[in-house]
Amino acid sequence: MNVKASILLKLKVLPEKPGVYQFYNREEKILYVGKAKNLKKRVASYFNKKQEYGKTRVLVAQIDEIKYIVVETEMDALLLENSLIKKYQPKYNIQLKDDKTYPWICIKKEAFPRVFSTRRIVKDGSKYFGPYPSVKVVTTLLSFIREVYPLRNCNLDLSKNKIAEKKHKVCLEYHLGNCKGGCVGYEKEDEYNVYIKEIEHIVKGNIGEVIRSLKDKMMTLAEELKFEEAQEVKEKISTIQRYKAKSTVVSPTISQLDVITVLQDEKTAFVNYLVIQNGSIIHGFTVEVKKKLEETDADIIGFVLPDMRERFSSQNKEGLIAHSIGLELDGITFFVPQRGDKKSLIDLSQRNTKFFRMDKLKQEKIKNPERHTERILEQIRVDFRLQEKPVHIECFDNSNLQGTNAVSACVVFKNAKPSKKDYRHFNIKTVDGPDDFASMEEVVYRRYKRLLKENQSLPQLIVIDGGKGQLSASLKALERLNLRGKIAIVGIAKRLEEIFFPGDQYPIYIDKKSESLRIIQYLRNEAHRFGITHHRDKRSKASLTSEITAIKGVGPKTHEELMKAFKTVKK
Repeated sequence: MNVKASILLKLKVLPEKPGVYQFYNREEKILYVGKAKNLKKRVASYFNKKQEYGKTRVLVAQIDEIKYIVVETEMDALLLENSLIKKYQPKYNIQLKDDKTYPWICIKKEAFPRVFSTRRIVKDGSKYFGPYPSVKVVTTLLSFIREVYPLRNCNLDLSKNKIAEKKHKVCLEYHLGNCKGGCVGYEKEDEYNVYIKEIEHIVKGNIGEVIRSLKDKMMTLAEELKFEEAQEVKEKISTIQRYKAKSTVVSPTISQLDVITVLQDEKTAFVNYLVIQNGSIIHGFTVEVKKKLEETDADIIGFVLPDMRERFSSQNKEGLIAHSIGLELDGITFFVPQRGDKKSLIDLSQRNTKFFRMDKLKQEKIKNPERHTERILEQIRVDFRLQEKPVHIECFDNSNLQGTNAVSACVVFKNAKPSKKDYRHFNIKTVDGPDDFASMEEVVYRRYKRLLKENQSLPQLIVIDGGKGQLSASLKALERLNLRGKIAIVGIAKRLEEIFFPGDQYPIYIDKKSESLRIIQYLRNEAHRFGITHHRDKRSKASLTSEITAIKGVGPKTHEELMKAFKTVKK
């Protein structure tokens, strides 16, 4: 199968997350919308094997571009797929004859509210919960609710006037014990509304009490040897445990709005745009913007959003953004949601922006590894206030156990990658006891004294695993070698990833998502791993030596001969 190079590249960087994928042809017309529990595996399956069916082979041959939207759960992927298929009606998707959507649970706005399932949302003040990916889930949940709560299922007008005028009579449901007869005044509306509040908690997903109640009932039935009924209850528990009341991608509380979020690098910005109509996402698009100056989020959104709205014919009056940016545009008012469904949409948009950026970086790394390295080194240079790019970085870490077998490790990164042939171990020689500061001074001094003596290249950046104390000790070593000020040096404290600079009283905090911090953390973790490995080997050898030499009459020479002959202490 001949697959376009850009598609093969895309397949390598797709996220292993739930989501919806869209296939486009050369004319940018959408061919197919599909859902996936794992986007990378599902989309790759179209291209890495020979398709059994002719129509699928024809579809794959036409694919010119792949787009995707990442969501939180597999259920959200199912619901988003449904709304996008209805919107675009792609050529290779199954078309629904009727336009039914997924079921919701409705708590009707009326006296003595009814609770029932529906596929149609009416904006009359009633409360809707869902949507649910399965009718079975809704049926099970409603059956349980009716079993626990004596709710009415008639459609009578139970206003106070009608009840006072005695317009109604109790029905069979009252005589069966399924209803308490609110229609004739046997039950107060306040008492009934207590049930409704509890039911709201259940359908919102607060189902812990429900599950415990069902488990008690299941155990009781089992003790009474009613195993078939106990099995039915067990199946109800399993179904309810699987159900999720809230959906990020469909909500009856949201009508029409645009969502836009920005993620910036030094030279690039990534913008995600979502269009919501009637509570469903109907468009999702991410674009890359090349920055020319120090543009703010407001500058970028002000540039991108009008074009996006025109492209997707959006007339929505409300726009959601992640934080206040002081932007004003004709025809749209911006809001910053703090919680609820709208905040979930902001989170979803930001997640897609992040994955789009990661894809671009991975593609760049595959296509142009030198450029990728240059960009990372430049980012480290900016974040760590360096005069030149840190092509050569070294990191030091000390290890000891209760003051014994003190060792130190130095790891070396060149072009932002480990250079393992340059890694070095140090046994502490001049320090007695667990003095971390003095140990750090010793190894830094020994390391660079040797590099100077052998005329080897010095690093542009030294990273010390520790806070102010370890950094000060390292500076003393550099001073003794007349290197202070000639090599940049920082300390990184483990607890909050604080970065300490020489002479600064307070640490700085680099963005946790920054590639600079990621490289420094990688360095620190590699130094720790390398040091711990050496420390364990040394401790093991010391333990072994002391075990044999403790035998009366056995000295170092005999110990050496015994180990050569028998290999292990046990033998």
